[in-house]
Amino acid sequence: MSDDDPESLPPGPTRRKFLLTSGTSVAASLVAAYVPASAKSAAAVSDSAPISAGPSIDGAVPITLRINGKDHKLNIDPRTTLLDCIRETVALTGTKKGCDHGQCGACTVHVNGRRVLSCLNLALMHDGEEITTVEGLGTPEAMHPMQASFLACDAYQCGYCTSGQIMSAVALLKEPCGPDAAAVKELMSGNICRCGAYANIVDAIQQVRKRA
Repeated sequence: MSDDDPESLPPGPTRRKFLLTSGTSVAASLVAAYVPASAKSAAAVSDSAPISAGPSIDGAVPITLRINGKDHKLNIDPRTTLLDCIRETVALTGTKKGCDHGQCGACTVHVNGRRVLSCLNLALMHDGEEITTVEGLGTPEAMHPMQASFLACDAYQCGYCTSGQIMSAVALLKEPCGPDAAAVKELMSGNICRCGAYANIVDAIQQVRKRA
């Protein structure tokens, strides 16, 4: 066969092959650029010193979040939710992302002593305020009474909603609430347990309320 014979020539690139090849190259470039930037997140200097964290971000705003008694000096995208800031930037993963739409309560934290849904709040709205996550309630060696009661009453199954349930339950102790189980259910209605451990959750809360 001669070079002029079309059948002897190698097949030319198709549009599909070109797009796949160029797409793979772009993705590889993006990954290579991202990895060094994400590795720049700062760590805690000491228990007493302010903690700075977060990669360099265009348009970032400086804020200080006081979480569990420690100041975290951060540079964040102004669109960052309090939930994502707590989990991704400060690396406190006890607060869970469930629905990300304010419907399940798994992301509940305390701000200035009141419970809020952290997925519906922008982090910059809470600059300088007192924020408490489930990590700030107690430790395995010195649990908060509500944590100990949840454990004693087996008030969880998969455990994914448990931190949000406990944070709401602790806040409930300071809120106007009737003495019966129906009143507790009403005030806990914003926290969903997909496993259906509601009866045990109410029992755990009522035990703490009776002791108090």
